[in-house]
Amino acid sequence: MRTVRDQHVNDDSTGGPRPRLRAVPGHRLAGLPQLAGADERLRHEIAVVAAVLPFKVNNHVLEELIDWRRVPDDPMYRLTFPHRDMLPPELFDRISGLIAAGAPRARLAEAVAAARRALNPHPGGQLEENIPELDGRPVPGLQHKYRETVLLFPAQGQSCHAYCGYCFRWAQFVGEPDLRQSLPGPATALAYLRAHREVSDVLITGGDPLIMSTDRLAGYVEPLLGPGTEHLRTIRLGTKALAWWPHRFTTDPDADGLLRLFERVVAAGRQVAVMAHVSHPRELAGEAVRAAVARIRSTGAVIRAQAPLIRHVNDDPAVWAALWRDAVALGIVPYYLFVERDTGASSYFEVPLARAVTVYQEAFRQVSGLERTARGPVMSAGPGKVCVDGVAEIAGERVFVCRFLQAREPDRVGLPFFARYDERATWFDQLRPASFERRPWFAAEPSFVEEPALV
Repeated sequence: MRTVRDQHVNDDSTGGPRPRLRAVPGHRLAGLPQLAGADERLRHEIAVVAAVLPFKVNNHVLEELIDWRRVPDDPMYRLTFPHRDMLPPELFDRISGLIAAGAPRARLAEAVAAARRALNPHPGGQLEENIPELDGRPVPGLQHKYRETVLLFPAQGQSCHAYCGYCFRWAQFVGEPDLRQSLPGPATALAYLRAHREVSDVLITGGDPLIMSTDRLAGYVEPLLGPGTEHLRTIRLGTKALAWWPHRFTTDPDADGLLRLFERVVAAGRQVAVMAHVSHPRELAGEAVRAAVARIRSTGAVIRAQAPLIRHVNDDPAVWAALWRDAVALGIVPYYLFVERDTGASSYFEVPLARAVTVYQEAFRQVSGLERTARGPVMSAGPGKVCVDGVAEIAGERVFVCRFLQAREPDRVGLPFFARYDERATWFDQLRPASFERRPWFAAEPSFVEEPALV
């Protein structure tokens, strides 16, 4: 009798030909047949926003996830297609004018580069504070912010099967080397990890490491199982593949090899944690996803689901409750409800923290105990992962009750602290300490960002 893992087929579940990935980059989106009826204004707006921020969809997103009857208000469309409000008005007008005037390529490229720098491409001190050193030299392509966890950015994995418009790693995809985190190979990472025995978890991320072939991925994973790495307990894979291209685990040519790689890691006594980015319950619907989840779980790997709370897509308690129920029904563990980071198109997608608390709490009340494992709302801010546990009144003052789930300074983990309630605040840097709070964990002044200056 064959196991789920052994049931690899060359065709899809309907007996048709094996699905093949067909990607559509941002500059071609306006020409899709699904948008044949769009007016020139919309086509121009798509071109302007896609000149600054990265976009890509594929045939699975176009054919299986987007409800074209509901466009432009369909959540999957909002998640993956450009909208003019993703750029601040002055920035949009600047790029729009250059494109409409047929500006020289060099001039447009200069303006686009300036626009990208104005959108905070690397939030939370990623380049300034998170890149570690080995023998006194920086190790590009690694991040070591939290004591127990190191992030690897394989050079070959700095893309995705499709792009989310909210992605806080959008700077990885725009083709500017000075904005990109990239590890050319596993040797330096392995040396660093052998020298840091406090590390228990390695997160291979990007981009999406599952955009790589299995052989390339194995080149980063298998060295982590050898001598000198006994302190590593978990290999995490940050991926959107389960939602954007579930065939990666089922019918892709090296899908079987990927599952066997997971089995080798588990057999070596380590855990494989597939950190699946799932923004909406629709992304878990369909036989292709169910088959992918079953195959992954058959290897002994664990799947955890996380995503930010984003306006236009999932800023509704019912959506999160459905997502958590569907995930648990499939055997996926809900992990985090994040707050949209202060980068890229955040002004389009962000939700005030007060609203985020309400959405999380109302969703939490709608599900059973096993479906209440997602922590949130959580901000991956400079000092650490800050959870806003709720709103309270203390000594006559309305405050956000906060807590570090993870911290750059480990002794802060688990400690509660309090910020003044602010219905406008959308991010940690905009919070100020409560009048009775003495911990120096806040910015001196809230950082409500004015529109960026343009060159």
